[in-house]
Amino acid sequence: MDKKLSVELLTTMLKIRYFEQAAKTLYKEGQIPGSIHLYIGEEAVAAGACANLDQSDYISSTHRGHGHVIARGGDLNRVMAELFGKADGYNGGRGGSMHIATMELGILGANGIVGAGIPLATGAAFSSFIRKSGQVTICFFGDGATNQGTFHEALNIASVFSLPVVYVCENNLYGVGTCIKNTTRCQQLSMRSFGYGIEGITIDGNDVMAVYETVGKAVQKARSGRGPTFIEAETYRWGTHFEGEPDTYRDPEEVKRWKEAEPIGRFEKELTGKNILDAGEIKLLHKNIQGQVDRAVEFAKASPLPDAGDVLKYVIN
Repeated sequence: MDKKLSVELLTTMLKIRYFEQAAKTLYKEGQIPGSIHLYIGEEAVAAGACANLDQSDYISSTHRGHGHVIARGGDLNRVMAELFGKADGYNGGRGGSMHIATMELGILGANGIVGAGIPLATGAAFSSFIRKSGQVTICFFGDGATNQGTFHEALNIASVFSLPVVYVCENNLYGVGTCIKNTTRCQQLSMRSFGYGIEGITIDGNDVMAVYETVGKAVQKARSGRGPTFIEAETYRWGTHFEGEPDTYRDPEEVKRWKEAEPIGRFEKELTGKNILDAGEIKLLHKNIQGQVDRAVEFAKASPLPDAGDVLKYVIN
């Protein structure tokens, strides 16, 4: 394992974890408006996948998208300010938690509609295909999205044109409060891609190196013109669908088992076991990341509210 890459992956996961923990607290305090869907527990998917992308590549995201934005290189200050609905956020406070988009990072947008990012990502890949630009798109979506018509239509088009797109399904077992076992009969969601002639792979989504290596091969495949790949990353969200929702549908023992298998602790244990990082280095990394998130919170609090006179800005009449 390469030390530079290992530190990069761990740093990204820690940024997501500390950011989301802060967002959780701030939301409970009433400082973040609307609703938020936290990514705690799923950090390895975003970190491992996005580490394979070039600056000019694209991603599409979901309602649970803070982790994707951060893993893509999003500035913590601007992401936090967007959650606060402030003018210094990526979208001037218009996007909020569920709709952050910024073309400077190739982020086509987080999306509050289940499965809606799939055709957006496929369209971006089609653009890359037509322009022969060599750009690749990673499309993130949850298990529930695989039952949407957009999923099936998009995969069919991607297959027919051999588009440069990697579909990454974050299977956290639940679509809102409904277990995937009650909505889908196939044992692995990756099996669904074979009907469209697309390679499907199921991996441990809490193993950041497995995510990095599997997505890396798929990105290389897409960039070389050999078409799309469907990757099912099995993971688990620590919290409920949205923050504040009663957890009445999950077995506490199930939650406990998945928390014990969470990605950050197991990766740190692997790094210390292989003498890549020591406990002191990891502790310092935690401290530095906590400081960055603390400063992002202060930045967001100090950021001005959007000017009411700009309410119609960007609106096409």
